[in-house]
Amino acid sequence: MFIRHETLEKNAFYLLVAALVTVAIGGLVEIVPQFFIENTIEKVKGVRPYSPLELAGRNIYIREGCYLCHSQQIRALRDEVERYGHYSLAAESMYDHPFQWGSKRIGPDLARVGGKYSNDWHYAHLRNPQSVVPESLMPRYAFLEETPLSYERIAEDLRTNRAVGVPYTDEDIANARADLEAQADANANHDALLKRYPKAVIVPAIGHTITEMDALIAYLQVLGTMVNFADTSEEQLQR
Repeated sequence: MFIRHETLEKNAFYLLVAALVTVAIGGLVEIVPQFFIENTIEKVKGVRPYSPLELAGRNIYIREGCYLCHSQQIRALRDEVERYGHYSLAAESMYDHPFQWGSKRIGPDLARVGGKYSNDWHYAHLRNPQSVVPESLMPRYAFLEETPLSYERIAEDLRTNRAVGVPYTDEDIANARADLEAQADANANHDALLKRYPKAVIVPAIGHTITEMDALIAYLQVLGTMVNFADTSEEQLQR
């Protein structure tokens, strides 16, 4: 075996062929499953595209690099499930471009953080993490509360997501700005918003202006809430 290995290393042609074969096999393993993606994503009820305010908040989450310290992927391991909840499903990330699974946890996993804390808790945590979690290493994001949310092009953002497969309708795009403002207004009529985006959490803007912190909290509050695992059997999840 070692003699053959030495021959391979000393002969540039054989080494090139072996490298090409190895790369081809690796490429096939990565590419072929993409042609069967419809069979690999579980068919579960409840998963929907993000509302305009949630989508804006997700953009801020990515911009601030939150994924570098927080993963959004609960593995199917007993200790993870007991701590964070039901293991993550591929379907939960089907509208994420890019997905936020992550590979590092300086902070806790956020796949099921939605509804775990109140809006007020999130505001306090983002202003000063140590005020609610003394041992936290997270930096302060108080500036987000002072930064008005720029959403003039939110309709274009939805349209761009539709171009990569997110099923936003013409109605969703036409009402993007109104839906965003309604989700940040406790006194607004939320019927149309909740019809288009069930389980959207109302995050009333503290001031007269919708801020980046409002949008980020709307995104955090929806994570892990779309699928009702109590009404979904393991058999259904494996289909």
